[in-house]
This record gives sequence, C-alpha cells and structure tokens, in this order.
Amino acid sequence: MSQQPQEPTHEGKPDDLPSNEVTEGTEKAPHRAMFRAMGYDDEDLSSPMVGVANPAADITPCNVHLDDVADSAYEGIDGGDGMPIEFGTITISDAISMGTEGMKASLISREVIADSVELVAFGERMDGLVTIGGCDKNMPGMMMAAIRTDLPSVFLYGGSIMPGEHDGREVTIQNVFEGVGAVADGDMSEDELDDLERNACPGAGSCGGMFTANTMASISEALGFAPLGSASPPAEDEARYEEAERAGELAVEVVRERRKPSDFLTKGSFENAIALQVAIGGSTNAVLHLLAMAAEAGVDLDIQDFNRISARTPKIADLQPGGEKVMNDLHEVGGVPVVLKELLDADLLHGDALTVTGETMAEAIEAVDPPAIADLDADFLETVADPIHERGAIRILTGNLAPGGAVIKITGDDHLHHEGPVRVFEQEADAMRYVQEGKVETGDAIVIRNEGPKGGPGMREMLGVTSAVAGQGHADDVALLTDGRFSGATRGFSIGHVAPEAFVGGPIAALEDGDVLTIDIDDLELSVDVSEEEMERRLEERDPPEPNYTNGVLAKYGQLFDSAENGAVTSPGAKRD
Repeated sequence: MSQQPQEPTHEGKPDDLPSNEVTEGTEKAPHRAMFRAMGYDDEDLSSPMVGVANPAADITPCNVHLDDVADSAYEGIDGGDGMPIEFGTITISDAISMGTEGMKASLISREVIADSVELVAFGERMDGLVTIGGCDKNMPGMMMAAIRTDLPSVFLYGGSIMPGEHDGREVTIQNVFEGVGAVADGDMSEDELDDLERNACPGAGSCGGMFTANTMASISEALGFAPLGSASPPAEDEARYEEAERAGELAVEVVRERRKPSDFLTKGSFENAIALQVAIGGSTNAVLHLLAMAAEAGVDLDIQDFNRISARTPKIADLQPGGEKVMNDLHEVGGVPVVLKELLDADLLHGDALTVTGETMAEAIEAVDPPAIADLDADFLETVADPIHERGAIRILTGNLAPGGAVIKITGDDHLHHEGPVRVFEQEADAMRYVQEGKVETGDAIVIRNEGPKGGPGMREMLGVTSAVAGQGHADDVALLTDGRFSGATRGFSIGHVAPEAFVGGPIAALEDGDVLTIDIDDLELSVDVSEEEMERRLEERDPPEPNYTNGVLAKYGQLFDSAENGAVTSPGAKRD
C-alpha cells in the first residue's frame, strides 16, 4: 500500500519567517520539491533558512579559501538547527587590478556585492544571513546587503594572510609595491625584487597589514556586526574555522531572537567604529565605507564626525603600513578586543551600544576579558595615557580646494605641513610615468584628478603611485592629492577623496600647474592660493569632460555614484542632498 503524502509540520519554526512563503502549505509542494532535489529534507524545511553569502574565487588569495570557511559556517548553521543555503557572489582583487584600468571595477564591486546578496536574500525569502568577506570591498558590500535587507545577520571575515619573509624580516604586499619604486630609483636590484615577489605572499588570506580588509574586519567587531575576537585569526589557522562555525550557530540564534541590524546599528555604533579606526591607524577607505553603510542604515553620520572623534581618540597601535607589525601580531596578543578594552576603559567607546550577540559592547568586552595593553609586552601597542599620537590617525581636511572634505591618514609625522606649487595630472597613468622616470623631487605636490566616483568612474586606488614615491624615499616629503582613493597599504603624505570631484566641476578641476597649495594637518586645511573669482572663471571656461565609458557596468555605476563625502553610495534610498 502506497504511503499518503503528509503535510509538513514545521515544528519549532516560527510562523512569521519569510521562508514560510516557500516551504509552508500544500500549495508550496513544488517549491519543496526543488529543495528536495538538492538534498534538503523535512527537518531542514522545518528550520529557519539561513543564507551563506560566499564570494570565493581563484582570482585572489584573499578569497581562494572561502569555500572552506563557508563549509564551516554551513556546519554551524546545520548544527544549530537551521537550514543552510550557500550562494555565491563576485569579488575583485584590488592588488592584482592595482595600477590598471581594471581597478575602476573595485569600488563598483562593493555595490554589486551588496546588490546581489540583497537580491538573493529577497528573492529566495531567506530568514537570515552569514555574510563572508575576503578582499577589501567584500566587507562593506556584505554588511551593506545585511543592512538593506535588515535580516538577522552575522558578518564573518575570511582572515588575513601570514607575513612572508625576505632578507630576515617579515614582509607583505606593501613591500613589493614599494620595491618597484626602489628599483626605479636604483636602490634595489631587480633580482632582489624578484626574491621579494616570490616570498611576500605565502598563502591564502587577505593582505596582512592594517590595510582595508583588516581595517573593515576589525570595524565589524566595533560596529557589533561580528562577535568580538573573530577578526584576527589568520586565514589558515584552525581558529578561523572555529569562528566560522560559531558564526553559523549564532546566525540561527539571531534569526530565532529576531536580532536585526536595525536593532543594534546606531550613531553610537558608528562612532565606536570610527574610534577603533583612528586608534589603530586603519585605512582611509573605511571613511568611505562607514559613510556608505551609515547612509544605508539611515544613521546621520557626517564626514566631519571623523575629525571630532579623531580629536578625542589617540592613535595607540603601530601597524603596517605606518609600522612594521601585521594583523597576526595583534591576534597573538588578544586581537581587536585588546584595543576596544583600552578605549572603553578610557571612556572613548559607547559601552551601551548593542551587538549582534545581544550583549552591549561593554558586556561583550567583559565576556571576552582581553588583557590590558599596559600588561602586555607588545612594542606596537601603547596606552591611551601614553599614546603614539595624541590624536587619531584619520583627518578630514577642508578649504577652498575641498569644500566637501578630503581624507588623510597619518602614518608618520603628526604635524605635516606643506606649501608649494602643484604638478597636475589628468589621470593616474600620467602621474605614474612621471614618478617612474625619476622626476619626483622633495617638496613636490602631485595632483591626480578625474579619478573620482563618477569621473573614473569607480574612484581607483593608487597604491602603485604612492608606493613608487615611498620606495624612492619621498613618503613624507612629497604630497599626493587626488579625487580618487588610496590603498589601505598607502603611507605618507597622501590625500584622497577630494570632494567635490573634478568630473562634476569641483575646485580640483580648476587647478593649474604652479598654483600654490597649502596643506596643514594641525589646522585641517587644504587650500590653494587662487581667488574665488579666478576659480569661478577657470571652471566656467573649462570644457566639461565626456564620460570615459558610455556602455556597460562602468557607465551605469558612473551615473549612479554619489559624492565621496557621502560614501559614494548608489542605492537611491541612501542618497543625501
């Protein structure tokens, strides 16, 4: 006698979850049949459906191992009585595309990641997410997607690469980029650069210094998007996979508890993230990404908030690119919670800000119980009472050249000042050629424009140029200025995100060779010795540039991008006047 089909019971599954729309009721038998084709059973279909957004790819060491990380998250969801569903999205290797036209795709990939994860979660009626990040734009893209969907979500970092070894010292990709400049200047042989190239990146994981990937991973803890201690385990360490499984288990919990990003993301959360960023000397790109994430979340974060928080929060960590230590060194002394504890004890964090675990930040730090910096033998960490710099590492400069602001990270002298004539280049390649030909001299101010969000489009990072300058010994005595971006591995006198950008008629478009530029870090000034009348005349006589791309994805996002001072967002709901 044949067995009669039975209506699924869905015991233990809340009746108001989105996934019930594709698993509940007789009329959903075709939907369940599709799931059964993939091996899901009644128990799975009676459980919360948690998506695992996985940008694994063989195009970058940052993401090459993420299938394994996703597998551990999958096991955590399954073990936590959830229904795990893995799906993929894209990534772009910033390091491989750096210095090429392809780098214009990097910031666009942040938006595509956010769009694609949002679409899958929405279209497949998922109940929650584990979003995984490897290369730089994965992190903000994944968190932006979670914010847009407002589904219970846990962010999971793929972990950073271990440092390589060259000539008896630890090295990273930053050293290779700077080696190119050193070869051009005659300070390094091509054979030595070849050896450096072969040893700088020993395996899987994101770039090891406190560059953009590690900055955003650290910030995910400060924001409350990831459990404390989850950012620092290296990519190939067993602890990384333990964190992945824990993230999967937590994702089921946050679905059952209905703990959504809108429940814990507040102005205080973003101020905590900024405090951490400026204390550890994090990437300037985090300014752009935090502004974008806040805009998506409806949190009123302004670019000047970075100055306000940096003024009260000292720099207490000396990590690459300014220092010598990498993320693994921080991990070995307790990870990001060590820095957060120091800031909390100095009343520089909002301890009452909630986190994805349901704890407040203060409660989460107490639960982890990290060691105090004062008790550590760590030469790259200092206390708030005796910091590396009295002010945080990120500064926002304004003036008649950047009324919407420009961003610099202090990696050396805390009182940088420059006054002198500019040398203007219309794109990155022209400036790179100038540097590689050995024409750079002490006191130069190199301006690279038409590389902004719309003008590039895509706001390229320019690690090749900054590293070539640094490799020739001019990290602190040659200024670089652009409406594009700089890599998290950039160090020295590099000012980016100049807003408004040249393409839309910002003042940087009016600069001419020989104009006298003033940069004053103490006064937060970025100005040019050109009268308002002369500036207006030049802009009026300027021929508006044509878009570099008129078709395809670059043209589309070039039209959609907002200003850098607002995070270069593209989501209509996140745009601000």
